Amino acid sequence: MTDAFRKGLSESGYAERRNLRIEFHFAQNRSDRLPGLAADLIKRPVQVIVASGGDVAARAAKAATSTIPIVATFGGDPVESGLVASLNRPGGNVTGVSLFNVELVGKQMEVLHRALPGVTRVAILLNDKNPNSKRMLRAAEAAAPALAVDLITLTAESDSEMDNAFGTVSRRSAGALIIVGDPLFNARRGQLVALAAHHRIPTMYFGREFPEVGGLMSYASNRMEDYRQLGVYAAKILDGTKRPTCQSCSRASWSW
Repeated sequence: MTDAFRKGLSESGYAERRNLRIEFHFAQNRSDRLPGLAADLIKRPVQVIVASGGDVAARAAKAATSTIPIVATFGGDPVESGLVASLNRPGGNVTGVSLFNVELVGKQMEVLHRALPGVTRVAILLNDKNPNSKRMLRAAEAAAPALAVDLITLTAESDSEMDNAFGTVSRRSAGALIIVGDPLFNARRGQLVALAAHHRIPTMYFGREFPEVGGLMSYASNRMEDYRQLGVYAAKILDGTKRPTCQSCSRASWSW
């Protein structure tokens, strides 16, 4: 992802060690660390903050400053989540790119159902700490009746809870699993793919990075393009553009 971000910057002539310095701060999937990391960046100071950890990171950056421009990845609709006023006129100091994690849940269920038409019970794994989790669950619940599937809701916020969730899928005889978009799950993709293989559970993921390490399938926005666009937006701000419009990339990829 960082390579794609750098590519977007380079398209406008920005490169590290030549005319740009990037300060990388990682929360290690601990959302409680985000406010402190944002505060540290503001003290440096920096010209642009790039919050690439979804809505939680965007909110932490927005709470820390109302003046430094913020370019963020959004899990769903940034207008609905209150991060921007509108896509064409974001207002404030936040802009960015939507990964469509919320909007694509229904399509993920549909694709999974096409691949496994005999499955009548599907589990969905969410992280309750993700502010988009309730909306993703609502999207899954809305899609379930038309597909004639019963939905089992599971949550996990740690490695041990992920292990327990897969055990619950097996005990409750779910025929398939959907793991929805979340930075924690993305960071644990090797563990999740291994658990799915161990429990023999066909699983739909939210990014092609999962099939690349052995997962069954994914349906998602083009993440490399999303992060390249972050670099493009950051470059525009460095060039003096105050508020680029928010981008909702329409391209999606289906990976096996």
